[in-house]
Amino acid sequence: MKHDGMKDFTEREAAPHIAVDADGRLYDRHVRAQLEQLVGPDAARRLEAFAAIRWLMRRSQHFMESWVEQYGLSEGRMQILLRLHHHGDQPLGALAEEMHVSPRNVTGLVDNLERDGLVTRVPDPEDRRSVRAHLSEQGARLIQRIWKEFMQRSLVVVEDLPAEDLERVRHTCLQLICRIDAQLDQEETTTLTTRSKR
Repeated sequence: MKHDGMKDFTEREAAPHIAVDADGRLYDRHVRAQLEQLVGPDAARRLEAFAAIRWLMRRSQHFMESWVEQYGLSEGRMQILLRLHHHGDQPLGALAEEMHVSPRNVTGLVDNLERDGLVTRVPDPEDRRSVRAHLSEQGARLIQRIWKEFMQRSLVVVEDLPAEDLERVRHTCLQLICRIDAQLDQEETTTLTTRSKR
């Protein structure tokens, strides 16, 4: 739901209006002002984290995309290669579910990867009606090279930040993921219960 005058913080291309608060912590003045209008100062401070995380996700995705484009890959193709590299052959439906995209989307991505010799389709031993995506030798070599180079590039971004700060960010992000999952599970249970009573 969008509110009048409230922008989607992740879509802004303009430089953020970053400032430093009294505790020496960075914040975006525009985000804070917009949130304070909506929910008040105390709640705004808590919700600023979501705005920052969403913005970081968008920037991280751009950071990855700008790197893999030189190899002729998109973010979606890269995600498939990474999943196959880390988890082995995968049914196309499972890939779609894990990536939160439609099966048709995954089919198109796999078609392109297959055309480029990076992935092949193999029969699914558990379901004769289904096929699995399989990482070819060429695909395995490419993903290992890209992944190693990308990790080295990413290390430059974080190498001079205090390890304790990075651990706190990691911990908080994972805490939020667990809380969001719990909230979604609770909402789904409530919805199913409400529907069953009708």
